[in-house]
Amino acid sequence: MTTRLKSYNPRESELRAAWHVIDADGKILGRLATEVAVRLMGKDRPGYVAHLLSGDFVIVTNASKVRVTGKKADQKVYVRHNQYPGHRLEVSYSKEFANHPDRVIRHAVKGMLPKNKLGAQMLTRLKIYPGAEHPHSAQVNGFPPQREAQPATGGA
Repeated sequence: MTTRLKSYNPRESELRAAWHVIDADGKILGRLATEVAVRLMGKDRPGYVAHLLSGDFVIVTNASKVRVTGKKADQKVYVRHNQYPGHRLEVSYSKEFANHPDRVIRHAVKGMLPKNKLGAQMLTRLKIYPGAEHPHSAQVNGFPPQREAQPATGGA
């Protein structure tokens, strides 16, 4: 007689998202994006479920201080197209990083997330700021909610 073990599958109401602040100062773009993508998907948690939004919120600060290795700063090109003939737009990494350092990080993280509606929801949980300040201090400091200690009522 064999026993069948069922794996634990949490409900959506049981999943609680935490807030993480990651400082990008001096970090390499790809390694930073991997760390952020893992946290957004929730793969670092024991209750990871692939079909639910089980990840956390991630705040990336100092996005303007992230770096790349090798010749990527000179050779990397971001390409987009607006579906009109001949409307292919190429922007170099150095130009995109100078104007919008948050877009560079968001693009790298987006490539590591699932390509479906759930991946789009995960990407909305990513907040990127070029400087050290961010407006989410209440969420970061307020999670998890601290329970007040209940006074012990001794029966004497």
